[in-house]
Amino acid sequence: MSQPLAIGERWLVSGRVQGVGFRPFVWQLAKTHQLIGWVRNTPSGVEICWQGSAESFDSLAADFYRQLPPLAHVHTLVREVSPLQACADFQILPSLQGEVKTSIPADLGICDACLNELFDPEDPRNGYPLINCTHCGPRYSICHALPYDRQQTSMATFPMCSRCEAEYHAPDNRRFHAEPTACPACGPRLQWRRIGAGLVNDSPLTAAIHALQAGEWIAVKGLGGFHLVGDAKQPAVVATIRDKKRRATKPLAVMMMNLDSVKAWCEVTPAEAMWLTRPERPIVLLKKKPIADTALSGIAPNMDRIGVMLPYTPLQWLMFHEALGKPVGQHWREVANDLVWIMTSANHAGSPILTSAEAVEEKLDHLVGGILDHDRPIIHPCDDSVLSVVDDQPVWLRRARGLAPEPIYLRSTGADVLALGGLLKNTITVCKEDQAFVSPHLGDLQHPAVAERLLETVDSLLAFTHAKPAVISCDAQPDYIGYRLAEQLAEKWQIPLTPVQHHHAHIGAVLAEKGVEEPVLGLVLDGFGWGEDGTAWGGELLLVDGKTANRLGHISEIALPGGDLAAKLPWRMAVALGQQIQRALPAEVANQTGVQVVKQQLALGLNAPTTSSMGRWFDAIAGWQGICSEQIFEGEAPMRLAALLGEFPPPSVISDIPPFAPVLDLLPLAKAALAASDDTEVARQWHVGLVQQLAGWVLSAAQQTALKTVVLAGGVFANAYLLAGLKQQLLQHGINVLVAEQMPVGDGGISLGQAWIARKHLQQHEQHTK
Repeated sequence: MSQPLAIGERWLVSGRVQGVGFRPFVWQLAKTHQLIGWVRNTPSGVEICWQGSAESFDSLAADFYRQLPPLAHVHTLVREVSPLQACADFQILPSLQGEVKTSIPADLGICDACLNELFDPEDPRNGYPLINCTHCGPRYSICHALPYDRQQTSMATFPMCSRCEAEYHAPDNRRFHAEPTACPACGPRLQWRRIGAGLVNDSPLTAAIHALQAGEWIAVKGLGGFHLVGDAKQPAVVATIRDKKRRATKPLAVMMMNLDSVKAWCEVTPAEAMWLTRPERPIVLLKKKPIADTALSGIAPNMDRIGVMLPYTPLQWLMFHEALGKPVGQHWREVANDLVWIMTSANHAGSPILTSAEAVEEKLDHLVGGILDHDRPIIHPCDDSVLSVVDDQPVWLRRARGLAPEPIYLRSTGADVLALGGLLKNTITVCKEDQAFVSPHLGDLQHPAVAERLLETVDSLLAFTHAKPAVISCDAQPDYIGYRLAEQLAEKWQIPLTPVQHHHAHIGAVLAEKGVEEPVLGLVLDGFGWGEDGTAWGGELLLVDGKTANRLGHISEIALPGGDLAAKLPWRMAVALGQQIQRALPAEVANQTGVQVVKQQLALGLNAPTTSSMGRWFDAIAGWQGICSEQIFEGEAPMRLAALLGEFPPPSVISDIPPFAPVLDLLPLAKAALAASDDTEVARQWHVGLVQQLAGWVLSAAQQTALKTVVLAGGVFANAYLLAGLKQQLLQHGINVLVAEQMPVGDGGISLGQAWIARKHLQQHEQHTK
């Protein structure tokens, strides 16, 4: 090199910087700026030592951030002066061994470069269903352990051919150290397994599409598990899945090929379009157009939204290509078509997603006609992620494929912590130093197989992070299975157990994500959480200061005739509401079998505990109107009620803030709403009034406590109108509103809150014992 070596720097980079093409990016950057030195992976991230002339360094930092690989994310960058070393060029050195502290890479959808190769007849990987590179493809789902090297993945049994190996070792190739890289000559292969007839290896893709077009259900292997796939436009196909999978009314997710295809069926905002096409490829809840209610009537009955995702694996793209008659070239990928396929998890209701063809054939042989499989094993199951977009911000309903278990970065560090989450929509969290690793969505712990998966995930996440928990946390309800499992692990490891109240954990999750340490007001609206007084909470106003939470107030209570049964039968909640507002029941409620028994329960106070649950208030309104008398899935009644709103009615600005009251009485609002002329007007008055009352209540509490930050959390905030309206009202009065953006708004986020709060308890204990 002709220029004098005047400067040497050592950069330490942490974040999502392994398994994303980061080292070849640094190598190329060094070549561009005429720098010499080296780069290598370390247990904590990436270490770079480069040196060159002062002129070479002038624009280096700007180019570094501007040209980062699409999947890379830099959390910290430490720059320090480094002594000049004897180097001839810039090299990529072998990884530094040690205890791994970097993040676990998540699975991602196919990139444009691989997609172009997939349909390029001149490319060696043309038509190969497992094509990938450093910018896309499986990661977490195929990884046994860190560091993320090929020998520690399920690709270890597939030796690379000479072409793949040459690409794997070439820094200027986008497959440089792409651990799952493969091609038709050396990689896993596609298989079509006809139920009861074994493997059919000739044209498996053609056979699968023929079965799909003939109205059969097929199972197709995705990144984190099998999907059940059927034609969404064939009513008989939809009826079959609802009958045999026991999903009578729960919405079914669908896959369409591109944005223009989606726009024929749904309204799509720019923010929603962005999320649909991001590498994470989540399911996005979109507002249906009238044509969707007509032609796809069985997909999301009585809902105004439908869950849509775009293809994210090469196999899914090949299925569309086959179904469209194998068009030539690349242009067809951008052309709208009318293919709409149901893509639902291959499992029975409540059980985990299936990851092997053998399990599908054993458990779902009555449902599927065949299985489109390949022989790359799935190590870690991972469901699809689900979100809605409110005010251009993501509201996560499920955090899984594409996101988990990449870390949430915390504001401070501390001891290792394990938290086991809640009963429903369970996740677990491991805190290691300044990172919180939240597992993918696991499911509902009432199902024994989900409890087993929880324990398996505990083992794998602890192994990935090398964490040794100093404390374990869980939901405070002592009869939950999560509590019992936490007790067993605490006793096994001889560490303390710190149960955390459910709604405190909801607020803690948002504070952990946002890095907020100061006291806040927290409004939590959900279906149920075991309260500190032993009653059922669910509409709580808390003052949260780290590890402490004081209940300032709650919404007015309503009876639960039959206990948990009332949450499944909203007509029961309607009877309870009728007793409180002293109004005759509508005919549809009055004629329900067992209504007299419910009235006696309420009159005598037998098995009719009260609750402050906002979810149950929504159930009561929906049950009264006959909108939903029985909930087949959690949240069905509130979702049906919200679907009647149509265009969101704007709330009026609050001018006079009322004095704070510890109980927010919803009875007057319920009476007024139920006096409306029809279901739509009932829904409108209920939602608009609720936003006004909640906003006034929170503003009065903010005034009394002199706090200017409010956290909104809990599953009821999946209601887009409620969330957007309340945020708008609070912001207009100068309140700083915090809502989860990286974690689910509901119970999928509480493991993070539990871990954050338990760590604070441990820190205080350590300070007192010093």
